[in-house]
Amino acid sequence: MQPQFSKAVNIFLTILGLIALGLGILGAFLPVLPTTPFLLLAAALFLRGNKKLHDWLMNHPRLGTYIANFTQHKAIPLRVKIVSVSTLWLTLLYCAIFVAEHWALRGMFIAIAVGVTIHILSYKTLK
Repeated sequence: MQPQFSKAVNIFLTILGLIALGLGILGAFLPVLPTTPFLLLAAALFLRGNKKLHDWLMNHPRLGTYIANFTQHKAIPLRVKIVSVSTLWLTLLYCAIFVAEHWALRGMFIAIAVGVTIHILSYKTLK
């Protein structure tokens, strides 16, 4: 059951949900930006602010799958893990080797890659 908010609050929640949705979609293509947390946030915001967008997101053939897999199984599909970790390392190693000029920045890129890899691999693998 959707809680009743004022029209202004519903609009605000919908706008925040659209921003979260946009970041989640970007996260599917950018290695450091996560996809699932932003899609979960968008679903929660839409649930409270715009039921039609919530239903659309949950029934979306690609985006809804991210949310369902994570909420039901607390797991990430093997293919997603492989693509995510590979893209992450390719991108951040490129930045560390060819973009960063200072050793501290290079170390930061590597530390981010290690941290995000550990985080992704800490979830169960969905088969």
